[in-house]
Amino acid sequence: MSKVALARCLVETLPSGLSGLFNPWRDHCTHDAAENGPQERLSRLALHLDCDPEFILAGEAPGYAGCRYSGIAFTSERLLGEGAIPRIPAIQNRLSTRRLPFSEPSATIVWKTLYRLGIAERTILWNALQLHPHRPDNLWSNRTPTPSEISLGEPALRVLLEAFPFAKIIAVGKKSEGLLHGMGISTAGSVRHPANGGATEFAAGLEALM
Repeated sequence: MSKVALARCLVETLPSGLSGLFNPWRDHCTHDAAENGPQERLSRLALHLDCDPEFILAGEAPGYAGCRYSGIAFTSERLLGEGAIPRIPAIQNRLSTRRLPFSEPSATIVWKTLYRLGIAERTILWNALQLHPHRPDNLWSNRTPTPSEISLGEPALRVLLEAFPFAKIIAVGKKSEGLLHGMGISTAGSVRHPANGGATEFAAGLEALM
């Protein structure tokens, strides 16, 4: 299966148009820049998947400052503009209508660590739930997904793992670890989420699992 076909297959498992849940690859956001939309995000996802990964890092869910506009987990508009993401040429246009490009601290920490450990080219980033959970009254917000919402991401996660059967899946954060185990998915381990002062522990944990 080509990586374009894989990206489409993953997205086809996910619902769209749900209140409080944004599908980056099928839904349009009122704050999308003119040059960015579902198709552009899907194209970037296909490029991200175009490798033979040794690791799959799985977080909990997309955030408004990252995957909502980039289409890739733990990846911000700023990093894409800097050309910091493997296999994806530096974007020349804006992704959002925000005055300044979004920069997500967790995304910056994750990619910095992947490069330092020499595994940036061999890692795919994903989430247990691939839809961005936000408050219905605030698109630029993040909230904890409900158990029923989390279940919506299980089919795509299983498709991804079937596509890369030899990759080691690593849970990023306790919530992700619990969600993956709840799905009956065996992981190679878990690492501290880099947010809220967890950068050092995240990096050390990932290095130990290598």
